[in-house]
Amino acid sequence: MSSYRINALTTWAAQQNGLSEADITLSSAVGDASFRRYFRLTLPNGATQVVMDAPPEKEDSQPFVTIATRWHSAGLPVPKVHAANLAEGFLLLDDLGNTPLQNVFTDDATTQAYHTQALGLIAELQNRASPESLPDYDSALLSRELDLFPEWCLGAWLKLTVPESWQATREQLIQQALAQPVVSVHRDFDAMNLMVHDQRLFMIDFQDAVAGPLSYDVISLLRGRYCRFTNEQFADFVGIFYQQARRDGRLPSRVDLATFLIQCHAMAAQRSLKVLGIFCRLTLRDQKRGYLERLPHFLDHLEDSLSLLTEQAEFAKWIKLTLRPAIMKRLAEMPS
Repeated sequence: MSSYRINALTTWAAQQNGLSEADITLSSAVGDASFRRYFRLTLPNGATQVVMDAPPEKEDSQPFVTIATRWHSAGLPVPKVHAANLAEGFLLLDDLGNTPLQNVFTDDATTQAYHTQALGLIAELQNRASPESLPDYDSALLSRELDLFPEWCLGAWLKLTVPESWQATREQLIQQALAQPVVSVHRDFDAMNLMVHDQRLFMIDFQDAVAGPLSYDVISLLRGRYCRFTNEQFADFVGIFYQQARRDGRLPSRVDLATFLIQCHAMAAQRSLKVLGIFCRLTLRDQKRGYLERLPHFLDHLEDSLSLLTEQAEFAKWIKLTLRPAIMKRLAEMPS
């Protein structure tokens, strides 16, 4: 970040609070996989706020502001936007602290309790936030996401040929997603994007929200980067979500639990394939570090869900016999 930009950010943040630059302290908070960076602003009275720096030539902050304002008005736990300068890419937000959800996964009982709480937050989001004004998570978008896998993971990184079973798998996963009720989807409802603050869970990084499948955020949570649940544990969590969705009317009575569970596993396979592609793209195109090491974890997720999708048996066999050995070999060859 250039000194000019940090000076402009500091001046702007001070002005929003009616202060001079000498009256505030700005310290680095966290970054993420995008070009956004976050700073903690400490005021003279000790209160804190978070300043988001999102260079406008690289990040469009308008969706974040729009969704944050709408969801905050709906009573959802998201940071309030106190000020925004979209021309510069500066936002002033509530400070939700330093405790992302994964930091409280200290034992099995606590991990299960927080995942159950997070499932309740997904229900709250789906019940309170209308999906009507969000972009559609349609066949075209699902296709583009899935195509990241052959383009970046197989082609650019592994130099592997796409298997014959890919096209049928791709189409079947898309159809399973489109068969579900459409709701507001955070789209990255992983533990890292849930902050534990005042004994509540708050959502962050929701700027890519879409109108999409009911199960998507459930999958982001249960097949995320920090935990690997057995298929039995996965089914128990899905059952909790399913029963509440039936009570709320988000799921029609004609969809039984077994059908919804299969839809969840198909959605999990879709997301895992997308993540394999995205992590390779972040590494090769964006020069981001630390993502390739996470591929085996999402490969585990992929195989866990494919094992329950009988129509994907041929693709699952290719994953086990060809893709996994290729990924592990390539990772072993990387310099330490």
